[in-house]
Amino acid sequence: MSSATRSELGSEAAVERWLRAYRQMLSIRAFEERVNDLYTRALMPGLAHLYLGEEAIAVGVCEALNRDDYITSTHRGHGHCLAKGAAPDRMFAELLGKEAGYCRGKGGSMHIADPATGNLGANAIVAGSVAIATGAALSAKRLGNGRVTVCFFGEGALGQGLLYEVMNLAELWKLPVLYVCENNLYTEYTHYEETTAGEIPGRAAAFGIKSETVDGQDVRAVYAVAAKFVAGARRGDGPGFLVANTYRYHGHHVGDISREYYRPKEEEQHWKTERDPLKLLGSWLLKQGLADEAVLARIAAEVNGQLDAAVQFAIAAPYPNPEEVDKDVYA
Repeated sequence: MSSATRSELGSEAAVERWLRAYRQMLSIRAFEERVNDLYTRALMPGLAHLYLGEEAIAVGVCEALNRDDYITSTHRGHGHCLAKGAAPDRMFAELLGKEAGYCRGKGGSMHIADPATGNLGANAIVAGSVAIATGAALSAKRLGNGRVTVCFFGEGALGQGLLYEVMNLAELWKLPVLYVCENNLYTEYTHYEETTAGEIPGRAAAFGIKSETVDGQDVRAVYAVAAKFVAGARRGDGPGFLVANTYRYHGHHVGDISREYYRPKEEEQHWKTERDPLKLLGSWLLKQGLADEAVLARIAAEVNGQLDAAVQFAIAAPYPNPEEVDKDVYA
């Protein structure tokens, strides 16, 4: 790398950041592809909501966090969990209902939690984790431990009153929380413009919360805005609101295969070919001379090998003992 290029990009740590981000996004992509395969082969009980196409948001935001910072997630939460540090083998084990899973096989796809990495849990209820995230931020402020909480949710959560209740308190009490709205354009099977009046950032503006809108397919852009909000929250500036415009490649869930009745195939193809987050970062890495095709191919081979091994681990893992059916169950 030339000195001019290095100067433009910053430190060696920054270069490592984008190579790490590429690996993380590829890991999420490979994980979700294998989840879909497990479902179609009838090896996975229940459904899953895939994060394919949205990888840059989870990775960009979590790259701005410390390991002991908190996140809360959604029904489409595998990417958030992995980006925050969860291990794929234990993730797959949880999806298959195995004892080695993060919740000993009792949580499944939509209820994965990993306190060791600050993941307070995914939630199947739309906007179900916004109060948990805000409460964690209140706890961090009271304890003075400097931790920041990120609350991920989809644009469908904008129709839930609980979100506005907690945003009101977060601004009044200047809580260290970042609300991240992943707008993938469709609230299940309906375009968000048919369900959401006004402008999304206006929700935050009504409470005096600073907000920004970012291209959710550009991991570098997501990171830049998230890092600014996280630093401000850590300083005591209060909450932030980040709208990340993105797109889910697959259906609302793994069983939503034919989507032509609510969105055109041409639209899907456009996002996959022109707006893919992995292609965008990969092209930038090549253009800047930070990696060549061989480096990216090696990363892909390593990631796919790790994910294949993780799948086999989960398939071979034992189910929980039936005697544990009433343990660690609180509701």
